[in-house]
Amino acid sequence: MAFAGGMTVFPGGGVDVTDHAEVPWTGPGPDWWGRRLACEPDLAAAMVRAAVRETFEECGVLLVDGLPGAGWAARARADLVARRRTLADVLGDAGLVLRSDLLAAWARWVTPEQAPRRYDTAFLVARVPEGQLADDRTTEAIEAAWWHPADALAGRAAGEVELMAPTAHALTELAGHDGTESVLAAAAQRTVRPVIPQVRREGDRVMITLPGEPAFEIPSGHLRPVDLR
Repeated sequence: MAFAGGMTVFPGGGVDVTDHAEVPWTGPGPDWWGRRLACEPDLAAAMVRAAVRETFEECGVLLVDGLPGAGWAARARADLVARRRTLADVLGDAGLVLRSDLLAAWARWVTPEQAPRRYDTAFLVARVPEGQLADDRTTEAIEAAWWHPADALAGRAAGEVELMAPTAHALTELAGHDGTESVLAAAAQRTVRPVIPQVRREGDRVMITLPGEPAFEIPSGHLRPVDLR
């Protein structure tokens, strides 16, 4: 990929034009999500729909109550990946309702100004609905697997896994929790505001600083040397 090639990242993707279409929805609404994600309600709703769509496409988990069956899920997932149908189509045709209460906002990061490509990314956590199991059959990576946060961080320390700073930071925070209930309870108490890291070069090292935290080193391949201050 042109951006973050070779990095290990969370499942996710960009907001598609179809994510702005309304879908059957229960749980906190766009206004609530706008306050949680510090953005306009329409954009917040699109981000939630995108998160639900991408999670289904990449992990096979659809944040709804009950699925019509394994065969249906496989077909619906393939249609979404191929862009033959939209999330609104998939949910509406099956009479399913998106459960936004299964999601919680965790963080929002904006790429540093000196990065060659810039993104505004929301990180969310979710409870997997009863009876569903996340898989690793994504078509958007050369390989995929599931780890406990501490194991992914250990892989990074051993030089076996490359993580971008937001991913490593989120994993470090998640590693401090013992399960879903703890994570979701912590998410409910968090204030989510856009974080723009400051990046600088110190000799041969590339350092990143977050507001109110000490600087830490990141692999220099994440940013072009000419863009570093």
